[in-house]
Amino acid sequence: MENTQTTNPPLKVSVIIPTYNESTVLSATLARLKVHQPFEILIGDGGSRDDTVSIARQYAIPVIPAPLGRASQMNAAAGEATGDLLWFLHADSHIDSKGYHAMTTTMAHGNYLGGAFSLQIDSPQPVLRTISRLATLRSRYLNLVYGDQGIFVRREVFRDLKGFAPLPICEDLDFFRKLKKQGPVILLRENAITSPRRWLSEGIGFTTFRNIAIASLFLIGFSPATLSRWYPQKR
Repeated sequence: MENTQTTNPPLKVSVIIPTYNESTVLSATLARLKVHQPFEILIGDGGSRDDTVSIARQYAIPVIPAPLGRASQMNAAAGEATGDLLWFLHADSHIDSKGYHAMTTTMAHGNYLGGAFSLQIDSPQPVLRTISRLATLRSRYLNLVYGDQGIFVRREVFRDLKGFAPLPICEDLDFFRKLKKQGPVILLRENAITSPRRWLSEGIGFTTFRNIAIASLFLIGFSPATLSRWYPQKR
């Protein structure tokens, strides 16, 4: 008897990484990504003056220049992407194989428009572990998802939403809220693991308070241009 069973083709994942002077972390991030064998990796660079671009080229990764700012950089790189799923990853973040499999399987077989990961700050310090857990609860129950949680979205949905709004800050919060209104999204239990470097260099208490303040003020309509002055580009 002829076997009429069909399977879905593999999901093509386009990884989008915004960079600005990320030479200290980019090589490790790209090496970890290569293990997952995504369909393609693209870098949206905001004018790096260090070795960021040369590191990308060593890994044969296309670099798309864009005006400095995560929204414009991610939009520029996403505009060149040809995969089914766009996955926006910060240069100092990564996921393990279990997380990658969860993302691709969920999006290949589910009806979700997109989603994100739970957050894990890569540090054994109890206070940073607590911040990670609270951030995940915030995302799950308040739908407030940050870019360091590895937002992913179907390419056609991203284009229907016209990408990230041209905001100097909080483009991630804005985009995920719009995505949620468009249809079902998922917050995976698997973690996006992000560097603790900003918390450690600027102070855990100060960084946490600033993040909460910026998000809260943005949600009540405060000017993103003013808020961006409190959050330097270089981490």
